[in-house]
Amino acid sequence: MSKYTQKTLAKLRDDGATVGMVEHWNQYDHKRHDLFGFIDIIAIFPESRRIVAVQSTGPSGHVDHKRKILAEPRCLEWLRSGGIVELWSWRKLLVKRGGKARHWVPRIEEITEDMFDVSS
Repeated sequence: MSKYTQKTLAKLRDDGATVGMVEHWNQYDHKRHDLFGFIDIIAIFPESRRIVAVQSTGPSGHVDHKRKILAEPRCLEWLRSGGIVELWSWRKLLVKRGGKARHWVPRIEEITEDMFDVSS
């Protein structure tokens, strides 16, 4: 499990979600596989009645992961079924302007149905 996945799980738990990691390691092809090709984590928020599919990455992976999500037809099915999809990319930002201390902050982008090219 990557440090970005660990940070995402911790933040989601702090936000009150029940979380489950659904990415898995395939010992035969020696690769990680996401649920439905785009989900690392499922977060359930009982109070707000939301189910969120989360893909997490580091600071340099945001664009590539977004492209991967938008190329996956099952993501569109997830959204049309009432699910929410979020892309979390973690980066270190300065705590105080001019200072040296930094802390990890997620950039959270919600993926919506209108982002997909459904013209064909």
